[in-house]
Amino acid sequence: MATARYDDDLRLAHVVADQVDALTMERFGAADLRVESKPDLTPVTDADRAAEAKVREQLSRARPRDAVHGEEMPDTDGGARRWVVDPIDGTKNFVRGVPVWATLLALMDGPEVVLGVVSAPALNRRWWAARGSGAWTGRSLSQARQLHVSRVNSLAAASLSYSSLHGWEEQGRLDGFLDLTRQVWRTRAYGDFWSHVLVAEGAVDVSCEPELALHDMAALVPIVTEAGGRFTSVDGKPGCSGTSGVATNGLLHEEVLAALATPGARKTSRPAGPGPGR
Repeated sequence: MATARYDDDLRLAHVVADQVDALTMERFGAADLRVESKPDLTPVTDADRAAEAKVREQLSRARPRDAVHGEEMPDTDGGARRWVVDPIDGTKNFVRGVPVWATLLALMDGPEVVLGVVSAPALNRRWWAARGSGAWTGRSLSQARQLHVSRVNSLAAASLSYSSLHGWEEQGRLDGFLDLTRQVWRTRAYGDFWSHVLVAEGAVDVSCEPELALHDMAALVPIVTEAGGRFTSVDGKPGCSGTSGVATNGLLHEEVLAALATPGARKTSRPAGPGPGR
């Protein structure tokens, strides 16, 4: 499935994901789960930290020369190759017992993301892609089906998924986002990684989030693009080079970007409380 250059890396990512899945599932729903607030007011659990530590431990053994960028721990130095880790994407769901959360692993070779794995053990689902190899879903490399985006070419027939309205308001883009929701056939807030992998599956035609970090989206980019779609920022920057994410089947991308470019309400400050983090 993968191009020869990244075969071993893809196999390694699956092995690491297997180990992390076992760890996170053991903590999912645990009565003694420890939850803290980070400085940005987003939650972090002992499972987040343990999962990232497990990833880093395995990478330090198998790929000691590669750099690592993660959500919870400081970056490590390395060469052109850098692994990007989100130990639990959807921590708020994890804390509340909602099964929509996943571990995201990506490999960047220079500025390009060449490999991505998204593993959602509570859903019993996994998605992955490597450059030039297509995008796939299944429980293992040997038992998988290839993903393809939809062929919907009209916003009026399109399904849109998002995470929340707060971020669009904070970014001054709420009017544009609401205008987009009025143009499409259907809207659902599947949220987080789930919105974007559904675009790769062809079940959703458009997904968008106004504020994302590298670890939130790196693994998603190759999965969407290898399935035939496009992934950019709201401003049209390719891949994960921006600070927001728009994934589409490609046919609708320019229309979506145009709608989201509509000037919105004045940027406001939210009251103290949990932030928009995942």
